[in-house]
Amino acid sequence: MLDATNRSGGTATASPRASAAQLTTAVLVPAVTPATALTTGFAARCARVLLSPWSRLSLLVVLLVSAASAMLLLEPQKLLTDGLPSQLGGAAAVVAYAVAYGVCTVAFVPRPILNLAAGALFGSQLGLGAALGGTVLGAGLAFCLGRALGQDALRPLLRGRWLKAADHQLSRHGFRSMLAARLFPGVPFAASNYCAAVSRMGLLPFLLATGLGSIPNTAAYVVAGARASTPTSPAFLIALACITVPGVVGAVVAWRKRHQLRAR
Repeated sequence: MLDATNRSGGTATASPRASAAQLTTAVLVPAVTPATALTTGFAARCARVLLSPWSRLSLLVVLLVSAASAMLLLEPQKLLTDGLPSQLGGAAAVVAYAVAYGVCTVAFVPRPILNLAAGALFGSQLGLGAALGGTVLGAGLAFCLGRALGQDALRPLLRGRWLKAADHQLSRHGFRSMLAARLFPGVPFAASNYCAAVSRMGLLPFLLATGLGSIPNTAAYVVAGARASTPTSPAFLIALACITVPGVVGAVVAWRKRHQLRAR
């Protein structure tokens, strides 16, 4: 083996092993030019800006506004008068309606209209299945959108006493809180979806509470839509009572709570 220096002459000579290591290092480590560093830094800054909480929240707002505008142009309430397209029928029509129902609720289409249309199109049983399926689907879509695009930006804004109390209730007692919100007719569907998404509530309890809590109100509207042609039938009158009485009770409770809050 050759030494790093020549013992006889004193001149330095590189060993073969050292030369091979230096060559390998030179090949494996590419040179970083100023242009490459500038490009990499710019791409990283752009990625941080695009993935920041407020950028994602802005994207959510744009998506929701676009969806609501599209619903205004498409006028889904025409289903009550025009019905489904003729090429749809049977189970495919029920599934298609459930999917359309879910998308429409994300775009803030009122659920009572969709529930009435489900009953008018499919009858009481199939209409209830389509409406409940669409309800759970729409709630899940809104929850996932709010959780992915809005939670990180909105959670730091939960500073008020009432906001913190609501967030604590949904985060610690998510299932029963959402079940009560679905049973209570005065809580807006879309607002409860996005409030749950901003909280730390889990997706599975949210979907279960939505499915179970939406049954009474949804069934009442679906039966009313199915029996709308016979407004004097007992089924239609019972459904109408199930819609009216909870609404009146909810309005009275909300009015009394309002006066109690003012008194404090």
